[in-house]
Amino acid sequence: MVLFGRFRPDWVAPYPVIEAEFEKPGRLFKALGHGGFRHVTFAGSMQRPRLRLLRSDMKFLRLAPGILNAMKAGDDTTLRTVISIFEAEGLTVVGGQDVLENLLVPAGVQTVAKVSGDDWADIRRACAIARALGKMDVGQGAVVAQGVCLGVESIQGTDAMLDWAAHTGGPFRVNPKGAKGVLVKVPKPDQDRRVDMPAVGPETMAGAHTAGLAGVAVQAGGVLVLGLQETISKANELGLFFLGFTPDEAE
Repeated sequence: MVLFGRFRPDWVAPYPVIEAEFEKPGRLFKALGHGGFRHVTFAGSMQRPRLRLLRSDMKFLRLAPGILNAMKAGDDTTLRTVISIFEAEGLTVVGGQDVLENLLVPAGVQTVAKVSGDDWADIRRACAIARALGKMDVGQGAVVAQGVCLGVESIQGTDAMLDWAAHTGGPFRVNPKGAKGVLVKVPKPDQDRRVDMPAVGPETMAGAHTAGLAGVAVQAGGVLVLGLQETISKANELGLFFLGFTPDEAE
């Protein structure tokens, strides 16, 4: 297992670990080669690193122009560059959902709370916005209530978007008895789904509740869920719906 930076979940404790630095890929690939690894899977959250070029090894210096140019674009562009680097070392990159198929959100309503007609209208609007963002490699989600976009996902991530909607969205719900709003997440249209798949989990449900939303809707088979049963339980506890929709349903 390779760990970068400060990402160190508790469950890694029993496993052997390769400590990695972004600026020293030469050392990383040497360790992977000695370990006989031929396949890699990316998992966990990661912030864009602040690269310390003075700590770079020679391999990074050779790769730096391509990496730095990619980092000026969106996450998908950056991660495609990273994938190409691993593949050039003879490693095959495998998506986490191909290792554990139960990571993908299934189709249908997963909760006690159901989806109203007004909710569906907001879902379709938010889905159109999220897809437009994805085409520009900006983000994978949007919050819409009563047809009004209350927030879009950018480099700051889903939690920041939900926090923004929680603090600023109230006055824009014109009808106090109307739809509360939804969070929608979809994969980017041309995304390499081996990395950076959109994801939701129990904390997403908590954030959606704080933002005053009716529920969370994601593209079935295109979004990872970090603990399906825990996420459903949290949504039920908070009175939210959790929906996996097909692309045709959101048209």
